[in-house]
Amino acid sequence: MTDPLHTDLLALAQEAARRAGELLRDGRPADLGVAATKSSPIDVVTEMDIAAEKLITGFLAERRPDDGFLGEEGAATEGTSGIRWVIDPLDGTVNYLYGLPTWAVSIAAEQDGETVVGVVAAPMRGETYSAVRGRGARATGSWDGERELRCRPAPPLDQALVSTGFNYVTDVRARQADIVQRLIPLLRDIRRGGSAAIDLCDVAAGRLDGYYERGLHPWDLAAGDLIAREAGALTGGRPGERPSRELTVAGTPGVFEPLQRLLEDLGAWHD
Repeated sequence: MTDPLHTDLLALAQEAARRAGELLRDGRPADLGVAATKSSPIDVVTEMDIAAEKLITGFLAERRPDDGFLGEEGAATEGTSGIRWVIDPLDGTVNYLYGLPTWAVSIAAEQDGETVVGVVAAPMRGETYSAVRGRGARATGSWDGERELRCRPAPPLDQALVSTGFNYVTDVRARQADIVQRLIPLLRDIRRGGSAAIDLCDVAAGRLDGYYERGLHPWDLAAGDLIAREAGALTGGRPGERPSRELTVAGTPGVFEPLQRLLEDLGAWHD
């Protein structure tokens, strides 16, 4: 049965993501610079990250004032409705800073702690991906209408195209680079796009066979994780665990489990 609340939350998330995406795409100043740093001097925030989060939270709070928020750039309120919005206003900030196109707006809605709606807008692709729990995943883009998302048929692991990302803390990056070096001979190839949200949506869309990363926050993966799962992919962390900062893994069935086991054996979950 279709839940009217989830349908309403989806529409709000899509509109908020559309507005923030247009702000980021059309309002990017020519002299864009770093406004602040986070975990290290290369983990940056721009004025546009902050502006986009304010736009999203303002839009949603005006329409649902009792909801809670968790945002990458500081939004954190509990709310009283049982709904919490988990927001990454600009996933792929370094790409955005350099004028690279792989960046996205990611908005998820949680109900009583479970993600029920996810929207990822990738303005430079002209694509928006969305999912409602139990109702599948879809995308709009240059094609006509909405397209249902389905992950790829599973290849053998040695023919799998897998994406990953790197932390901004030097010691962690060095460890991650060592894992990649050991993985490459065992896969078709590795990609590094720079946006966890887009990587997860690319698994959903059949553009990747798998994805893994260490160090993700809830706002990095909440929407993309739901979209991938609703497209038929499997997601998790270490074996038997949910995605977390320790490890996030996503993949088409048949790739997910061997990739997860391989990452466990390689110790990809620790520094």
